[in-house]
Amino acid sequence: MTSHLTLQNIDALSSPGGHYSHVVTANNMSFISGLLPLDNQGTPLADKPIEVQITQVLENLNACLLGINAKKTDIAQVKVYVTDINEWPIVNELYSKWINEHRPARLVAGVKELHFGSKIEIEAVVIKE
Repeated sequence: MTSHLTLQNIDALSSPGGHYSHVVTANNMSFISGLLPLDNQGTPLADKPIEVQITQVLENLNACLLGINAKKTDIAQVKVYVTDINEWPIVNELYSKWINEHRPARLVAGVKELHFGSKIEIEAVVIKE
């Protein structure tokens, strides 16, 4: 039986540190794994302010979109996990500037902790025509 899934790691990002792919595509849908604030060498930026962390996560999301030849307007859903919901206004402001007028479905969840002590993680679903 042949798989109908395409598993893809993004060259602009560090190699996955676990048993997963950066992006999995099935037909016209792509699922982008949770993105942490890691630079392209895989160095965690967990000790940096939330502004730096969200900026890095959005750069990583951009790299995934470019890697699958998608645009921000192809994003159907975004899930955002933050460890301090009080920092949400800062995250939302930077996210809004990044996404512009496009408004995909979105989940925002306050969580106790994230890997490496990160303050934020984002995953996304992309649908291309």
